[in-house]
Amino acid sequence: MHELSLAQSLLDQLLDLAREHQAKRITRVAVTIGPFSGIVRDSFEFGFNILKESMPQTKGAVLEVETPDPVYVCLDCNRVSVIPFAQSQSPSELALGGAYPKKCPWCCLNRLSPKGGTELILNQVEME
Repeated sequence: MHELSLAQSLLDQLLDLAREHQAKRITRVAVTIGPFSGIVRDSFEFGFNILKESMPQTKGAVLEVETPDPVYVCLDCNRVSVIPFAQSQSPSELALGGAYPKKCPWCCLNRLSPKGGTELILNQVEME
């Protein structure tokens, strides 16, 4: 579970920021997890929430996670589109490859390539 090591790295970064700004406590942390990052959001949140309790500066900190909709480039018409993942899927859809988009909304062809979305970004930290 690499989410636990990512959560630990984030907490290390937060502690460094708290020292740098002479803060006693971190109260809120906002991050963005890209839709193609390979990070399981629930596992990352679980790891963060377990690890934060072991440090007085982060105990009680609230983690806010944003996961933006995926962006694709059509390899046929070169247009960029934001195409949300399907919200509900049947077991047969999952077996056939999951919730990836089937067609470009502009040219209706199906040669789509993900654009970006592999990031884990620390957006904001609130400290006291």
